[in-house]
Amino acid sequence: MGAVVGIVPAGGSGERLGLAGPKAFALVAGRPLLDWSMEVLASVCDRVVVAVPAGYEAPPDRVRGGRTRSESVRAALQAAPEAEVAVVHDAARPLLTRELVERCLAALGDGAFDGVIAGAPVTDTIKEADRGGRVLRTLERSALWAVQTPQVFRADALRGALEVDDATLAGATDDASLVEAAGGTVAMVESSPENLKVTTPLDLRLAEALLRSRTP
Repeated sequence: MGAVVGIVPAGGSGERLGLAGPKAFALVAGRPLLDWSMEVLASVCDRVVVAVPAGYEAPPDRVRGGRTRSESVRAALQAAPEAEVAVVHDAARPLLTRELVERCLAALGDGAFDGVIAGAPVTDTIKEADRGGRVLRTLERSALWAVQTPQVFRADALRGALEVDDATLAGATDDASLVEAAGGTVAMVESSPENLKVTTPLDLRLAEALLRSRTP
């Protein structure tokens, strides 16, 4: 498969959590949020590069992130020219497991796809509404997925997809959408809702409880 490099955008400000510093360095279950994912990625990848806010670049394999998430991914990937496979994972998802990363890599390995992403089937009823709040329609949820990370790509496909203007990068909510827009094929691997993203104080409390339950 060639060199597998983990790419971690970790530039979130932490404002919605009420933090004074970057979200990735908030303590969760006794460790910085970032460390939980790094431990898993380091056990699978040949190298892990983290895009961090200015002033946090000191340790090896940390680069300054961009103004947006996808700019940070691009900066980290540029620092790893040897990468043939890129494993992109949000620092804000501390409940990552090695098993999930390996399943995504295995699905990419057969050569049929440019990317493989983790996601959980949607269980809530999903409705589309206009800006005024008027319901327009109810979506068929059997084909809908809540997308997560890791998102695993053939590195050249991701590099090409990231070579777009800043406005397009800023509008991208995940890297798979950029690969799709560039004509790439992306597959889904089923994950668990437990692989949650820490965005709010409630998420933080839930993640801490789940992480402590995993710790012997």
